[in-house]
Amino acid sequence: MKTGQGFLLVFSITSQSSFYELQELREQIRRIKDDDNVPMVLIGNKSDLEDDRAIPRPRAFAISREWGVPYFETSARRRANVDEAFVDLCRQIMRKDQANRRNIQPEPRPGPAGRRPRDKKRHRRGPHCTIL
Repeated sequence: MKTGQGFLLVFSITSQSSFYELQELREQIRRIKDDDNVPMVLIGNKSDLEDDRAIPRPRAFAISREWGVPYFETSARRRANVDEAFVDLCRQIMRKDQANRRNIQPEPRPGPAGRRPRDKKRHRRGPHCTIL
């Protein structure tokens, strides 16, 4: 959790316990990261098991609004909305990274004899998202 830049909070729509455990997980992430604006996506998985649904869709949407995170219903079995959820999280991570870069501009260190080093053109790689 300490090194993660973004988190998928996944519960099964067929399991109330998995849904209610997310509150504690979310709080742990926010506490460890010491940040109230950690990129997160709430995911209700097993959308292909609609007949066994234990968490009503409006309840999940209400929590996502309360937490200020997007909500996706996915099916790993059918690969429904899986890519969309990951893409959304990656976009959040990239936006946060870009905002942090704008807000924190490191001062160039003085070179020899107190002179500032010349600006060298560097090819910087933009933010990237690693999915483990």
